[in-house]
Amino acid sequence: MPTLHHTRRTLLIAGAGDTGSRLAALAAANGFDVLALRRREVAMGPGIRALRADLRSGEGFSAIPQHLDALVFCAAPDERSEVAYRALYRDGLRRLLDRADIGRVLFVSSTAVYAEDAGGIVDEDTPADATAFNGRLLIEAERELDAHPDAAAFRASGIYGPGRERMWQRARRDEPGEPRWTNRIHVDDVAGALLHLLQSPRIARAYCGNDDAPALEHEVVDGLRARLGLSALGASPGPVTGKRVSNARLRGSGWQPRFPSWREGYATPPD
Repeated sequence: MPTLHHTRRTLLIAGAGDTGSRLAALAAANGFDVLALRRREVAMGPGIRALRADLRSGEGFSAIPQHLDALVFCAAPDERSEVAYRALYRDGLRRLLDRADIGRVLFVSSTAVYAEDAGGIVDEDTPADATAFNGRLLIEAERELDAHPDAAAFRASGIYGPGRERMWQRARRDEPGEPRWTNRIHVDDVAGALLHLLQSPRIARAYCGNDDAPALEHEVVDGLRARLGLSALGASPGPVTGKRVSNARLRGSGWQPRFPSWREGYATPPD
């Protein structure tokens, strides 16, 4: 009988911070040879090889293999500025695409690419028409994928989870929440969705990464206040704003969130 050789696929994670490190652990456990690219040296878990490189300048890129089965670009800028966003997202992604022959590419973008702010529903077919600099530059970065035959933008909504306590801090303030639609996805669900898309036979060109339950901010604030033993404050005055992000395409691909709403994701107040 001939011996069957199962080739392990090489995955480069560009930007192995919180989200990238969680994906790296999942991918290594699912048979990928994982390369985790960061600007600074950091110890990674078993089955993960750390690469020190700078996406903005290209320093250290010589250590990146010429062939990669997959790339997940999930880096975050050091500062919130137009210069930083362009250098990292658009130029950094272009630099990686030029460096190696890559199979599947997933770019972690954001629902900030949508300008909708009147409570409407957005999905992958909604025009990406943001005017704020962060949304515009993410749209520019997504366009770098146009020439790649097997690539997708993963448009994540507000990522939350351990160590990300902004909403708990918001709930502790004695200020009512706004009548604004908010959208979120747990960091573990981001990592799980990215692994799902890496393993899918075929992918679409874009996915909205969101849980099942867009929610008005004041409802979330009062829900968290109840868990803190504080009284409800209702909504501040004003019109309904924001957008409601649909995850129907991602759900339809077979993905299921571990945390379908903020109620499960914010189950326990932080210490």
